[in-house]
This record gives sequence, C-alpha cells and structure tokens, in this order.
Amino acid sequence: MARLLGYKKPGRRKPMSEINMVPFIDIMMVMLVAFMVSSPMFTQGIQVELPKIDSKPVEIPPGEEPLVISIKPDATYYLSLESSGGKALTLMEMVNKVGKIKKARPTTLVLVKGDKDVRYGTVVEMMAVLQKAGVNDVGLVTEPEELN
Repeated sequence: MARLLGYKKPGRRKPMSEINMVPFIDIMMVMLVAFMVSSPMFTQGIQVELPKIDSKPVEIPPGEEPLVISIKPDATYYLSLESSGGKALTLMEMVNKVGKIKKARPTTLVLVKGDKDVRYGTVVEMMAVLQKAGVNDVGLVTEPEELN
C-alpha cells in the first residue's frame, strides 16, 4: 500500500558515484561573461599620440599603480583616476589632486603622457608647478621608435 501512494520504503539508498558538473559549468559561464563585460572598464585613460623615441623603460614595482597625467594638444589635463571620470582639469585642479595623492602615498610613480603636438612650454610649466607642490619624480611616457 505504501508503494502505491509514492512513499519510499525506509532503508539504505544506493550511493551516487558521479558528480553533477552542470552547476559548476553554469557558474563558470556566468563568471566568464561578467569578466568579459567588465574588462573594458578597467582600461582607462585619455587617447594621446605619444612621440616615438627610443628610451629606457621605467620599472614599475609590482602591485603599485602609477598616476598618469595626460596632456592633449589644446593644453587640457586629465588624470588616470576613477574619481575624475575622464573630464578635463585645469592645471591647478590637476596639481592639487596629484599633490594630495603624493602626500598620502609618497611612493606613487607619476607619469606624464603628453601628446606629441603639445607645446614644450605647457609641459615645462606643468612640471614646474608639480615640483612646487612637492612632486619631484616625474617620468615621461613615449612610444618605442619603429625601426625600418
């Protein structure tokens, strides 16, 4: 009678000897899609055309994120900070932000990505104001020279 109503007979069940992989594959696929969607958000910065010069590469310590200042030909400044949101900054706004970051983390490397068409005076003025704000170690970013 118990068999007819859907009740199981109490006792031992046969042990299952295989692992169901479907939930693991589902989780892996969801994570893959999440990483593919979010990876373009990790690359940030302002597009500038760097001068092509053969120079020695700067060593960046592992795990340390450099602070990149981008300068466009129209003398607008951009910082590689998520809080700046990719908006143009004045020279004084940029220097104030960089100065605060360097005071909080003195080992932060500051790099300048100046477009090749930026006036030399603009870069020199920016570096002089940075020096007055206490930033004495600034690196210039270039593209490697193409060999023909």
